[in-house]
Amino acid sequence: MHFKTIGEKEGLFELVEIPEKFGPLSYPVDDHKIKTYAFTQDDYNPWYFTEDNPFGKRIAHSSILANDLLSLFLTKYNPNTIVGLHTQEELWFHSPVYAGETVTLEGVYVDKYEKRNKGYVVMEAEARGEDGRVLVKHRGIEIMRIHGGSVAAKRTANVEGDVVTGEYDKSIPAAKKATEDIAIGTPIAPLVKHTSAEQSAVYSWIGKYFENIHNNINKAKIAGFDKPVVQGQQQVGYATEFLTNFFGTSWFTSGWEKIKMIRPVLVDEVITVRGVVKDKTVEDGKTKLHLHIWIENEQGEMTIIGWAHAFVGK
Repeated sequence: MHFKTIGEKEGLFELVEIPEKFGPLSYPVDDHKIKTYAFTQDDYNPWYFTEDNPFGKRIAHSSILANDLLSLFLTKYNPNTIVGLHTQEELWFHSPVYAGETVTLEGVYVDKYEKRNKGYVVMEAEARGEDGRVLVKHRGIEIMRIHGGSVAAKRTANVEGDVVTGEYDKSIPAAKKATEDIAIGTPIAPLVKHTSAEQSAVYSWIGKYFENIHNNINKAKIAGFDKPVVQGQQQVGYATEFLTNFFGTSWFTSGWEKIKMIRPVLVDEVITVRGVVKDKTVEDGKTKLHLHIWIENEQGEMTIIGWAHAFVGK
């Protein structure tokens, strides 16, 4: 977290202004930030630690700025007053983040609405590199003020349209890499993650002068949970690692994912990221794969569902 100060505005839906701007906020993506993120995600791909990678110089994880973009509102709102729920995340990846470069983040609350007696706020934000290029764009939806006990271990969102069912043909061998000739219906090699209290706490900025349901057991229990909750955006990071493994370099320049959080994950749970190829299209002579992705807990229940696409790299 690179916020020099946090906001004093109380985290109430009624106080959200439309539009309400946040940033610009600039800071370097340094060695410490990359290593910290690698720890929280348990993702130590050598691309992030050496210049021996297809981009020719050290890069950061594609989702390294996602939580900062989501949390831009904390520059105005006091995190100690917020008991919210991140329900949807959408990310567009345009360019890799290079180690050591200064990035600039800006965002705006573009909408607020009430649905089923809950207040929702919508943030759109983007990060740019020091040369002005777009790195990643973000659109997130959060519920302001919700009691966690009302959603603990329960499905928290309904989905309409292109429904992710988590079903696939288990007789088809899983693919590790995206290819132009991959068949529709092919499952993708799964990614298993064993969540931990330490990783969750660091991801959610323990030691940064505030406490929340992700980094403090007492806050979690007050909100109705038995253990701290793995931040939804941390699960998005797991899904992004899964997609990076599959698409490779093209994910950093053409990747898109839309994630809905449908069930909380508590620390110490073992979860598995899965996906399946649902469609193939051709744009400007390049093959684009369209996926359904999801995360399952040990009971086989889906905790997030999502959609993703990217071009097949050459």
